[in-house]
Amino acid sequence: MVRACVAILLAVFLLQAQAQDYEREKRWSDEVVPGLVVGDAVWIDGPEGRKFLGLLAETAQARAALLVVHGIGVHPDHGVIGTLRSILADAGYTTLSIQMPVLNSDAAPREYEPLLQNAAARIHAAADWLRAKGEGPLVLVSHSLGSAMSRAYFEGTPGAPFAAWVCMGLSGPFGSMRNVKVPVLDVYGENDLPSVLRSDWRRRITVDSLPGSRQVKIAHADHFYAGREKELMASIDGFLRTQVLK
Repeated sequence: MVRACVAILLAVFLLQAQAQDYEREKRWSDEVVPGLVVGDAVWIDGPEGRKFLGLLAETAQARAALLVVHGIGVHPDHGVIGTLRSILADAGYTTLSIQMPVLNSDAAPREYEPLLQNAAARIHAAADWLRAKGEGPLVLVSHSLGSAMSRAYFEGTPGAPFAAWVCMGLSGPFGSMRNVKVPVLDVYGENDLPSVLRSDWRRRITVDSLPGSRQVKIAHADHFYAGREKELMASIDGFLRTQVLK
């Protein structure tokens, strides 16, 4: 009986420790939205009846609509994601960068595993929202933990509406790609995280099996592509021009 009670209490504790931090999301939105320079804030109906933040940068006669997914514990205008959503809009794409589920600031990547289903549901909802605007083919652009979330989305979504997937800084291999029927751009930095670099050859095997897909290593770039954003942008734009806009 005592062991059973301990096990129950431990399970409750773990669930609480891994609980999605909606208050942190609110703090991010309160910080980001008033200071927006590029695009507008939109609110998308998400799982569990909760709306989540999206940053929409529309382009007249957009060549494609890009759904942009950030990494661990940040917001949709943070770092390389904030840069990409802006410069890709300047290049003729409509971008929608969305708030992904977050935990507390001390949470490790492995603690996000229980949130993958919620993350996939947000990607699904945002894709439907963006597709309804009718702004050309949809492309999923993801970074770091956002790429792992996108991988989970594809694994659980046969017939996903995307015309391509730009996957940046994915730690580990792709895993099951049975539902991925579109070209994939696997991007990583020359000085990326060890977990990304160790698995580059395994991801390359998957990429080589998908028509139109390619793997690109950005010279001198770290995991966040600091100072190499232009090279990253050129790789993404070149891939989309040849595989989506052809």
